[in-house]
Amino acid sequence: MNRREFLRDVLLWSAGLSLSVPRFTVSAVLAAPDPSPLVAVGTGADYVKLTAAVLEGLGGMGNFVRHGDRVVVKPNIGWDRSPDQAANTHPLVVRAVIDQALAAGASSVQVFDRPCNDPRRSYKNSGIEDMVRPIKDRRVRIEHMDERKFVPVDIARGKAVSRLEIYRDALEADCYINVPVAKHHGLSRLTIGLKNSMGVLGGNRGRMHHDLGQKLADLATVLRPSLNIIDAIRILLRNGPQGGSLADVKTIDTIIASADPVAADAWTTTLFDLEPGDIESTVAAHAMGLGEMNIDKMRLRTVTA
Repeated sequence: MNRREFLRDVLLWSAGLSLSVPRFTVSAVLAAPDPSPLVAVGTGADYVKLTAAVLEGLGGMGNFVRHGDRVVVKPNIGWDRSPDQAANTHPLVVRAVIDQALAAGASSVQVFDRPCNDPRRSYKNSGIEDMVRPIKDRRVRIEHMDERKFVPVDIARGKAVSRLEIYRDALEADCYINVPVAKHHGLSRLTIGLKNSMGVLGGNRGRMHHDLGQKLADLATVLRPSLNIIDAIRILLRNGPQGGSLADVKTIDTIIASADPVAADAWTTTLFDLEPGDIESTVAAHAMGLGEMNIDKMRLRTVTA
């Protein structure tokens, strides 16, 4: 079952915005993860070319975006921080992903996040808004999330949470592309792909913090990215997720990509001198059959740009 069929079957709500929305139960699952997932890892100083090269390592964006697809690009725009401070996804990576989606034939590309800091300052100072708005293509838009678009979704397979409010556009996208930055996190040790999905949750996200690893895995049973592209260009080693000091940042000019969200997170963990098993969300998602966490079971493809 592909993403379009999955969403057709389980997210059948009426079109248009409404303050009163039905409650949805997501009981179906997408096809099982590849038992030997492909993970592409690239290094290079030209971040646009690097993003393209890593995607080519997975066979190209056309393997994920079909002609006419509605695409969501979900970066981390959570903090009022500059690109140098490594708290948000690098704007050049976001731009490169958008360009690749357009070239693959996307009918629309939305970019959004629910920031922890002031949204307007976060969008502006992250550099992402200024990178996206000049794109001269009507298919592309960066937008602030609309509170009316959060819909209650029952998490049928959830072990720690049974219901979450999730942004409708993220659920309805034909291709949801998760584009986190890799960084330290004071609670979860690291925040990478699985945790980046918290940016599409409504309501009081603080409630997620108890048993966070399992709750992120529960969320991953219903929010299934078509593609995960992890920005490890500048990684935040300490004082995450917000950071602030350049002394906490290490430049390694690396991007990781995989269709398997668990594999992508697991491999990225090694950049911080940690093991995949050190991250609770990775362990929990692997246990639920959502992806592979064992590095030796992955197919690794390395590229340079």
